[in-house]
Amino acid sequence: MFEHLKRIFSQNEKEESITDEVSHLSKDSNKIKIAACALFIEMAQADGEFSEDERNFIISEMNKTFNLDKNCTKDLMDLAERRVEESISIYEFSSIINATFTKEQKISLIESLWRLIYQDEKLNAYEDQLIKKIGGTLNIEHKQIINAKLLVKEQMGLNK
Repeated sequence: MFEHLKRIFSQNEKEESITDEVSHLSKDSNKIKIAACALFIEMAQADGEFSEDERNFIISEMNKTFNLDKNCTKDLMDLAERRVEESISIYEFSSIINATFTKEQKISLIESLWRLIYQDEKLNAYEDQLIKKIGGTLNIEHKQIINAKLLVKEQMGLNK
């Protein structure tokens, strides 16, 4: 496993190395996985605290969304965290999602991001700002972002 990660991190080409190292799927598929995971990581870090509950939620979402085994999910998380550290803006990730996801998939992603936000049952101003920014880059209307928020709050029993 360590050798596997070492090979991934030692290569210079970002997405090209991911294609060879992480899975047998296409380069575009890996870009999508990394981009989605990176958006979750960005959101988890928005309030300055990346908790174990948030990490476990992201792992669960990646497993469920992309049908990955635990080793692939760990590799994906590691790569996405590295990409987040190297990134200049969320647009690097949201542009990939925007180009490949349907409107319904984008709204589902926004709902999942709201679930991540509410893992600690509160909304931080930075989280609120970031999800609106992500939604905007995904061409999701503000009303749809708020509707997703209200839906998630209701599903989680957070309406007071």
